[in-house]
Amino acid sequence: MEEEENCTSVTEFMLLGFSDHPELHVFLFLIFLVIYTITVWGNLGMIILIKISPRLHTPMYYFLSHLAFVDLCYSTIIVPKTLVNILTENQVISFLSCIIQFYLFSTCVITEVILLAVMAYDRFVAICNPLLYMIAMSQKLCVQLVCGSYICGTVCSLIHTCSALKISSYRSNIINHFFCDLPPLLSLSCSDVSINELLLFIVACFNEIGTIMIILTSYIFILITILRIPSSEGRRKAFSTCASHFTAIVVFHGTILFIYCRPGSGNTLDSDKVATIFYTVVIPMLNPLIYSLRNKDVKDAFRKVIDSKKMSLCPKLGGIREH
Repeated sequence: MEEEENCTSVTEFMLLGFSDHPELHVFLFLIFLVIYTITVWGNLGMIILIKISPRLHTPMYYFLSHLAFVDLCYSTIIVPKTLVNILTENQVISFLSCIIQFYLFSTCVITEVILLAVMAYDRFVAICNPLLYMIAMSQKLCVQLVCGSYICGTVCSLIHTCSALKISSYRSNIINHFFCDLPPLLSLSCSDVSINELLLFIVACFNEIGTIMIILTSYIFILITILRIPSSEGRRKAFSTCASHFTAIVVFHGTILFIYCRPGSGNTLDSDKVATIFYTVVIPMLNPLIYSLRNKDVKDAFRKVIDSKKMSLCPKLGGIREH
C-alpha cells in the first residue's frame, strides 16, 4: 500500500551516474574528456579519409565510414551530458530528453550491430569470391544494406521506446546510471514490466543471434578459404583484412550479450554500468584505432594525404623564400 502511494508520474529524472565515488569525479571527467576527444577526431578522421582517398572507395570502406558515423553519433548522444553531470550537482534530465536520449542511443547501437554483420558478409564475398566481388557488392546493394541497417535500428528502437512510454508511474525518479537506458527505467516502474523485459530480451536476442549467425557463417567460410590458399603470404594478407573487423565484433558483441541478452536485465548492477561504459564510451574510440592501426590500406591512404599536403605547401614556402 505504501509502495502504491509513492508511485507517481514524473517530469524529470535524476541520473546518479558516478555520484557514489565523488573523489573520482575530476579523474573520471578527464578520462571521459580524453576518450571523447579521441573518439571525435578518430571517427571524423576516418570518415574524411575514406571520402577523399580514391583507393578507399570500395564497399568495405563505404561500410566502415558508416560504422564510424554511428560510433560518433552514439558517443555524442551520451558523453557530453555525462561530462556535465560529473562536474555539476544538478544531474537532472527531463522526461522527454531522457526518452529521446534512449531512442537515439538505441537506434545507433542496433544499427551498429547490423552493420557489423553486413561487414562480415562483405569480407566473405571479398575473400571467397574475389573475382565477382565488385559485381556482387554493387553500389546499389551497398546502399540498400546500409539503409536497411538504419531502418532496422530505427524500428527496433521505436518498439523499445513505445514500451517505455506505456509506463504510467514510477516509484522513484532516481536512475542509477549515467544515461537513460531501458533496463534501469524498467526497474523503477510501479506497474508490471515483465512484458517490457521480455520484449527487450526477445528483440535483443533476435538481433544478436541473427547477426552473430551471419558473422559466424561468413567467417567459417572465410577460414576454410584462407586455409586453402597455398602461399603463406596470401594467407597472412587474407587474415589481416579480417583481423580488425573480427576484433571489433568480439569486443562489441561481448558487452551487448552481457548486458541485454539475459533474463531479468532490468536489475541494473554496478557490473552492468562498467560494461555499458565500455561499449558506449570506449568502443567508439577503439574502432577507428583498430581499423587504422591494423589496416595497411588506411595507413597508406593516410600517408598519401599527408604527403600531398606537404607537396602543396612546398611551392608556397618556396615562393615566400624567394621574396
